[in-house]
Amino acid sequence: MLARDARSHPSSITSPIWAPVQVTGLGDREVARVASAQKGVVSRRQLLDAGITRSAIQHRLNHGRLHPYPRGAGVYLVGRSSPEPLGAEMAAVLRFGGHAVLSHRTAAAIWGFGERPDGVTVTTVTRSLRSRPGMQVFRVGGLDRRDVRQSHRLPITAPARTLLDVAGCVPVTVLERMLAEARVRGLVRDAQLWAAIERAPHRTGVAALRSLLESERGPALTRSEAERKLLSMIESAGLPRPLVNSRIRGIEVDLLWPAAKLVVEMDGYQFHSSRRAFERDRRRDQVLVSSGMRVIRVTWRQLVDEPLAVIASIAQAVVATP
Repeated sequence: MLARDARSHPSSITSPIWAPVQVTGLGDREVARVASAQKGVVSRRQLLDAGITRSAIQHRLNHGRLHPYPRGAGVYLVGRSSPEPLGAEMAAVLRFGGHAVLSHRTAAAIWGFGERPDGVTVTTVTRSLRSRPGMQVFRVGGLDRRDVRQSHRLPITAPARTLLDVAGCVPVTVLERMLAEARVRGLVRDAQLWAAIERAPHRTGVAALRSLLESERGPALTRSEAERKLLSMIESAGLPRPLVNSRIRGIEVDLLWPAAKLVVEMDGYQFHSSRRAFERDRRRDQVLVSSGMRVIRVTWRQLVDEPLAVIASIAQAVVATP
């Protein structure tokens, strides 16, 4: 449950951000209840509240009924030595006792528009704990209530705030793909993104996210315009000329280098297509990859703003013939 500091602005959360499951009883049965609601994880504070003394905690550790996770953090797995799905994320926020929220790439993975990172990333409010192996910590003075949600019973930054955070630590091409995924999943609207920027104008990712959103307001290249521009760039770079609009297993592709088993596809509408079109492109890519092809997707924005990077990527792929 999200917490609220009554002394702060009505829309502001300072500390704590959320409340772990409340202990309402005593003994191992109560510990099991709390653990089942927290991905199999409990904090030392919760054990003590359930009447498990310090010596009793050590006894359970010695006999494998509790397992520190991670060691020295005051957080324990109950009855198992490895975490269940999202157990590592729960352990990370429990370590802060309600003063942290899952954020950045971890939040993006939970929302479904990013890959799960190796460790867990959290944002903490008013508490200082350093990053350690397996956990990256960002510290802020406060979070707006509109930037915090719950998902899978975990405190997590809202999709718009998550995109703002990751904008400061991923390449723009990755940010584009994450934004597209969030849009087609119905998780975020442009108005929410602009509002998140206004609430945190000094965040590292503001410039990158604002630039991406503003570039989409300009005129987009049509698919044929993008194709002609890219072919001209390929010729100027001295690269082998690809086949245009060839078919592979019944799928017409934009550009094909058969010897390199390379396909380049143009996303002329800058990811603003429908969810159906977005998923159709994914199915196309899956068929092409299963046929032994490598697929590079290029947006009109990349052609206009990053032509050298586009050509470098294609040139590298053409040279790296399988």
